[in-house]
Amino acid sequence: MRAIQISSAGGPDVLTQAELPDPQAGPGTLLVEVAAAGVNYIDTYQREGIYPMSLPYVPGLEGAGRVRAVGEGVTEFAVGDRVAWSENLGSYAELVAVAADKAVPVPDALSDEVAAAALLQGMTAHSFATETHAVQAGEDVLVHAAAGGLGLMLTQIAVGRGARVIGTVSTPEKEELARGAGAADVIRYTEVDDLAAAVRELTGGAGVHVVYDSVGATTFDASLASLRRRGMLVLCGASSGPVPPVDPQRLNAAGSVYLTRPKLFDYVATREELTARAAAVYSAVADGTLDVRIGRRYPLGEARAAHEDLQARRTTGKLLLIP
Repeated sequence: MRAIQISSAGGPDVLTQAELPDPQAGPGTLLVEVAAAGVNYIDTYQREGIYPMSLPYVPGLEGAGRVRAVGEGVTEFAVGDRVAWSENLGSYAELVAVAADKAVPVPDALSDEVAAAALLQGMTAHSFATETHAVQAGEDVLVHAAAGGLGLMLTQIAVGRGARVIGTVSTPEKEELARGAGAADVIRYTEVDDLAAAVRELTGGAGVHVVYDSVGATTFDASLASLRRRGMLVLCGASSGPVPPVDPQRLNAAGSVYLTRPKLFDYVATREELTARAAAVYSAVADGTLDVRIGRRYPLGEARAAHEDLQARRTTGKLLLIP
């Protein structure tokens, strides 16, 4: 099979196409023909060595496709079923062995591409907006990178729960997308000298109840300064680089605020949590409550370009690799 392989940690240039042996459907696994693989920031963290990986490996945690073979002991799925997954390494490939307990069924109403595009970021947004900080009607919510795949979903879910969303973006095109997702106000961070002051002006000086910050190093200080008393900063990414160590006293000084660094996989740690979370996301997509924007599709062999575009912030919505 064709696959993308990483043999050493580094920049996008370490993503190389290779011919590798076909994986097999061992006990408890499914052999799946990949129709679309999701490209996510966690893939770049693993590639760079921020999250150390055993080398060599095939990257990609998320995808959707059709079951070709079923391993021993698998009873929930059959050959020909359409499935998706968000926590199974090896998805940048034509074939992948997926642990059956990490796979979820794809509803007939959704295409393979939409199923792949919605799952990881959709469940992440759902987890962070309903549990990490359960957004309430009337709250003010700040979403950084509001035109990205996660940002668009966080915005839609928060607005759907009755919140007012302030989004940050870098371009007029991205502002239009954020407003289309329901953001009441949009700040182009490239055009303001003091982002936190701009947020406080929009909230009558009070600040926001919660910040969803997937940018990291360059926005962290402004995020902290944008919170109202006892607000929460949900640090959910590091597209601009990791945040340096934080003195807990800063949380006191900012108004007894909260800081958390969650990850999706702690919210889908059991089979029951995974299937319920996936069903909630796919149901919202199917009924039109949650719109999934596929920003770009790349042939499998152009994984390097996908990573370069993602990290240069040249993209909006979800990026997919198509084998």
